[in-house]
Amino acid sequence: MNRVLVKSARLVVVVLCGGLALTTPAWTKEKDSPDKVVDFGSFGVYNGGQRVATETFSIKQGAGGSVVSSQFKSAQGEQNAEQSSELDLTPSVELRRYEWKEVSPEKTEATVEPSDTFLIERFGGGAGDKPHEQNFLLPASTSILDDYFFIQREVLAWKYLATACKNDKGGPQCPKQKVQFGALNPHARSSMAVTVEFAGKDKVTIRGKEQELSHFILRSEVGDWAFWLDDQLKLVRLVADGGTEVVRD
Repeated sequence: MNRVLVKSARLVVVVLCGGLALTTPAWTKEKDSPDKVVDFGSFGVYNGGQRVATETFSIKQGAGGSVVSSQFKSAQGEQNAEQSSELDLTPSVELRRYEWKEVSPEKTEATVEPSDTFLIERFGGGAGDKPHEQNFLLPASTSILDDYFFIQREVLAWKYLATACKNDKGGPQCPKQKVQFGALNPHARSSMAVTVEFAGKDKVTIRGKEQELSHFILRSEVGDWAFWLDDQLKLVRLVADGGTEVVRD
């Protein structure tokens, strides 16, 4: 990894995972820069080799924390599905607020906010409907892992890097051991424990180009995902144990 990429990788982890003991380069210390873009782009979602959906995302960092925004669109025959989400995190990477909306085929929305030792999810059909509430005995440090927003797996990966890995001039050095995190799936309105572990370096061919990527495994009670990060610690590929594949465009 060259020096520029090492600096970029360090900045990404420092921005969202302040607990990692790394020195931020002087050139990254921009005074009063409320909307620094840490990552943006899109993922293609494939099933049986056919592209079935697209997620467009951005991660922005400011003095008050980070905001992870995403829009998911799919087309299945004549029926289109569209959803959006916004994950608002404090500077210490704790949940401030999460919001998702389904525009089609139905209109529904939900929010998740911390309150003392609980996370409170409010959900309903939108304007005019009385929202329902469900409490989860979970701390604000809980990770949001919603069904259709894969960029949230990148945020979890950065938490793992901050928790378990060391960084040097060759990139992150991670032990091959599982680290457990608490997670909430607002769509399913369910909480769960997930684990992340480093599986080594792989040579992976994406769109005809071979790359050496860092391979990780995300395990949960509802299924497992293999995922790969590039030298800039950005998520470039995910594969579910059910066969769904997600690839950065």
